[in-house]
Amino acid sequence: MFLQTKAVLQKLRYLGFNGRQQTWRLKSTSAAERALQYQPGQNIHGFTVREVVAVPDLFLTAVKLTHDKTGAQYLHAARDDSNNLFSVQLRTTPMDSTGVPHILEHTVLCGSEKYPCRDPFFKMLNRSLSTFMNAFTASDYTMYPFSTQNEKDFQNLLSVYLDAVFFPCLREQDFWQEGWRLENETPTDPNSPLVFKGVVFNEMKGAFSDNEQLYAQHLQNKLYPDHTYSVVSGGEPLAIPDLTWEQLKHFHATHYHPSNARFFTYGDLPLENHLQQIQEEALSKFQRIDPNTQVPPQPHWASPREDRVTCGPDAMAPDPARQNTLCVSYLLGDITDTFEGFTLGLLSSLMISGPNSPFYKSLIEPKIGTDFSSVVGYDGSTKEASFSIGLQGMAEDDTEKVKQIISQTIDDIIQTGFEEERIEALLHKIEIQMKHQSTNFGLSLASYIASSWNHDGDPVELLRISDSVAKFREALKEKPRFLQDKVKFYFKENTHRLTLAMSPDETYMDKQAEAEEEKLQKKIQDLSDSDRKEIHEKGLELLAAQSKTQDASCLPALKVSDIEPTISVTPVQMSSAGGVPVQLCEQPTNGLVYFRAMCSLNTLPEELRLYVPLFCTVITKMGCGALDYRQQAQQMDLRTGGMSVSTQVIPDSTHLDTFEQGVLLSSSCLERNLPHMFQLWSDLFNKPHFDNEERLRVLVMMSAQELANGISYSGHMYAMTRGGRHLTPAGDLEETFGGMEQVRFMKRIAEMSDLSQVVRTLPRIKKHLFNLDNMRCAINTTPQKMSDTTAELESFMKDVAGNRKKRKAVRTNIVKKPLDPEDDAGPSRKLISETNFQPCQMKTFFQLPFPVNFVSESIRTVPFSHEDYASLCILGKMMTAKYLHGQIREKGGAYGGGARMGGGGLFSFYSYRDPNSMQTLSAFRKGVDWAKSGQFTQQDIDEAKLSVFSAVDSPVAPGNKGMSRFLGGVTDEMKQNHREQLFAVDHKNLVDVAERYLGVGQRTCGVAILGPENNTIKKDPSWIVK
Repeated sequence: MFLQTKAVLQKLRYLGFNGRQQTWRLKSTSAAERALQYQPGQNIHGFTVREVVAVPDLFLTAVKLTHDKTGAQYLHAARDDSNNLFSVQLRTTPMDSTGVPHILEHTVLCGSEKYPCRDPFFKMLNRSLSTFMNAFTASDYTMYPFSTQNEKDFQNLLSVYLDAVFFPCLREQDFWQEGWRLENETPTDPNSPLVFKGVVFNEMKGAFSDNEQLYAQHLQNKLYPDHTYSVVSGGEPLAIPDLTWEQLKHFHATHYHPSNARFFTYGDLPLENHLQQIQEEALSKFQRIDPNTQVPPQPHWASPREDRVTCGPDAMAPDPARQNTLCVSYLLGDITDTFEGFTLGLLSSLMISGPNSPFYKSLIEPKIGTDFSSVVGYDGSTKEASFSIGLQGMAEDDTEKVKQIISQTIDDIIQTGFEEERIEALLHKIEIQMKHQSTNFGLSLASYIASSWNHDGDPVELLRISDSVAKFREALKEKPRFLQDKVKFYFKENTHRLTLAMSPDETYMDKQAEAEEEKLQKKIQDLSDSDRKEIHEKGLELLAAQSKTQDASCLPALKVSDIEPTISVTPVQMSSAGGVPVQLCEQPTNGLVYFRAMCSLNTLPEELRLYVPLFCTVITKMGCGALDYRQQAQQMDLRTGGMSVSTQVIPDSTHLDTFEQGVLLSSSCLERNLPHMFQLWSDLFNKPHFDNEERLRVLVMMSAQELANGISYSGHMYAMTRGGRHLTPAGDLEETFGGMEQVRFMKRIAEMSDLSQVVRTLPRIKKHLFNLDNMRCAINTTPQKMSDTTAELESFMKDVAGNRKKRKAVRTNIVKKPLDPEDDAGPSRKLISETNFQPCQMKTFFQLPFPVNFVSESIRTVPFSHEDYASLCILGKMMTAKYLHGQIREKGGAYGGGARMGGGGLFSFYSYRDPNSMQTLSAFRKGVDWAKSGQFTQQDIDEAKLSVFSAVDSPVAPGNKGMSRFLGGVTDEMKQNHREQLFAVDHKNLVDVAERYLGVGQRTCGVAILGPENNTIKKDPSWIVK
């Protein structure tokens, strides 16, 4: 997977240092305490301990080691978290854009010395209970991480990963499949035209059709023009066909060596076992080398530079005349200076984050563009960091004006600095993120330290966040102009800055296609007849290899008997506050309180439904009570871990045509801020501000832009949502709230010159939603804090009691379900039941300016509690692994594809970044035939079960425990029942459900495709073309 570092690592930089430590008080000696017993200088299995450091903020002990023979670096983070993680990263510094590190990342996972079967990586997904398995190619490193809660599984995966990375087969055939190849369009027909194929080739064509990604790539290449950052590590589609198999093998030999590797392990498993296995299975077989992969500093420019690039037009852009991007990017210092990096990260947030920041005020509020440029703020993913600021969705005429504003804003910051309260709000955010626990803490840590460690920075120093905070406070105290001086040095006086403009070109897609055609013809014209014959034969060989049943018996696997037979129970109590039902769940939340409220939409007039997602976006950003929107944002940052409102469509677990509709309010805070958090919610209930049309326009433009940008990334989700639209009432509402219908609606709103009608609509929605008469709440916090929290909740209910009103439901067909299954007479959820709903077949095509397709077909089947639901879940996993993956990815060249059973009773097929459309629909069809024929083994079924259970048993953070019961009424008992049904699924069940639900005569299905112009579809009257 190619990591667009600018976008992804930015999100990871303050990703919350979290993780589960629900057991850390219970064990007599914790993992973190045990690790403190290691001594610097101690030798363990060929490694020498260099440093042992307790990091109490993150409840962990860091142990730093080096491997004696090869010099490989190792960091272990011991913590009481059963979700253990391993990662190995290699510094990969390509000097051309053929995508060699990215294609290598794909190819090493296609078989190794000890595990020579094709594609052990994808096969292990179904032979393990992993909670995460992947590989990433960044600009200057490649990382191979996995995590699992099972010790035996950890050893199995470690063995496969070590062998893949250090001893891969790198067969030529795998290079053709994963990288690129010339092949007949129809491999079996030697007279069909020759075309480029390959998984990475198509993945990168898809990536470059995303204008945000395209811009980020250009910006990095041009800001660092002198070394590895000037090339596309993921591969430029037109340069990929220049890569040879020999070059690929050479790159592996020079970069994939322990002397160029950094190993990271995390969790509660003993370090010695990891070291022993890594030493015996890999490192003992190597000698030290000098990998010579260091990245030299980028020579500084004596004067600023300007440049411009083009991109494809955006069909969904709110204003077609305003599709330009302009951004100024500054080269900063070396990222291995931890404190400087910390300071610049904070400084960046102060400059651009939220409506109180100077750049938000000067660039976003005047509505010159729709949003900040896709690359914005501090980026520490390259050896020397950068900071970027600019706009997207602007008119070309405003270019000079934007440059002027940027330089003026920098002058203003140097002049006036930042308010103390904003700095406090940011430091509060860091405190919350250190306390908040997510389930993938190990992965967050691995990503957080990756870039700096890659350039020999100190990873332990990065983990000691409190030290940096203390040092930062000290610096501000000593030198009040500390931050202003940084701004002056890095921005005002910095001559290494690039101003990059990007504008749409109507002919961009055609030019790309022409350039590809030209490249293809160049390759073809040199071919002799015997070359062509050889290409055809190789194509058939590859097809035969892809079609052959794989023997995966060499791979380690867990057994179904390794899966826990019962779930661990989550105790909850039902209570009430001010007449509103409340679910209480006591959890080790580390001093945080999590609050949620579900508000029903049942009384909302139908014509307002399309506006609900917009209402959710703006309600917490327009101001409330005595606070304008700036003060509100400030208070939310100072007092909470965030406050949000989101739409909810919850399918019933027993009936397909019954569902609950509502919005969910969510927030969290440190215990000391409880009264403040509830005060902010009561102001939103009692006195929300909706009348600022200028503020609303800014939010509408940003929201429409974000939706338009998301399609090329999540096209398969949009296709699946549209496919399910006419199959269930819940599916119809999902499309209204989160499908292409919502994208187009927001585009229309953004195009309106007068928003007064929208301003009038929002308070109408509010009075229906924020009504205590149809609301329920949930609290997750520590046992010590529960009574304080419920007391605060009581007083919140008193404050907002004026919002309680009996209103009539819009639809008469309401079904009540008790919130507590033990208490039928108690409070209930009110669901909509559409007993007369008529599902219908529909095929929809959205023509969009992408070079690849997103294809989906959804079929109406059964709800969660139905006896066949478990069989369909396992069938989806099995069809994906044993049939569709081979057809859609290996043979078809799509980046991904498969089938899955959804909670709303829809069984969906999908493909992602797919060069084909009709061929993929026929692969879905054939997948059903394959299942009906029963040509699968008990081993195939067991693997599918492991795969399903690894999702069912994925860890849940303390703040989210009890949520499936609170939202969907799914109790522990129902989960255990589903678990037993999964265990019981057999061969006969699978063939039976394939025939009864997925067979051609039996099913009601919806099809949707998003993709480039398609003549077959245009000529077919059964399709609706949008």
